[in-house]
Amino acid sequence: MKQTPHSPEPQQPQKTSRRDQPRTEQYGLSETRFWIQRLSKTAIRALHILGIAGSAGGILYGIERELWLHWWIMAMVTGLIMVGLEIRQSKLWLIQLKGVLTFVKLGLIGCFFWLPQYKPALFITVLLMSVVIAHGPAGLRHYSLWHRRRIDDKPSKKRQVNG
Repeated sequence: MKQTPHSPEPQQPQKTSRRDQPRTEQYGLSETRFWIQRLSKTAIRALHILGIAGSAGGILYGIERELWLHWWIMAMVTGLIMVGLEIRQSKLWLIQLKGVLTFVKLGLIGCFFWLPQYKPALFITVLLMSVVIAHGPAGLRHYSLWHRRRIDDKPSKKRQVNG
């Protein structure tokens, strides 16, 4: 077909960048799978916070352990699940500040056994660290102590587990 000066040019399919695609298409996830993963991770996080809240009174006020131990177990189990999901999603998590501080928090929790008189102070420290890292800017959470700068996964290398 010959083009004349007055005929319209044939439409070429427009190329779209990855930024223009919906988030679920970037990683090859269906809309349903995206929501299942997102809500599952959110539910695990909610149970973790519930476990922390339920055990807080026992730790802070020295209440009998049997009254709050089930909350503590729930907090530890869901915490381990979240750590596993983070490592599965990106191995960089282990050297980013958000991962390193998670292991520091576990170390402080371990001090409950060796320094029981400081249990309330240790618990408050862990809680404050959690809030700062969870709600801090991405530049803080993704900072690598090893690289001395922010590091991020390339979208194509990051396993998608939303939440």
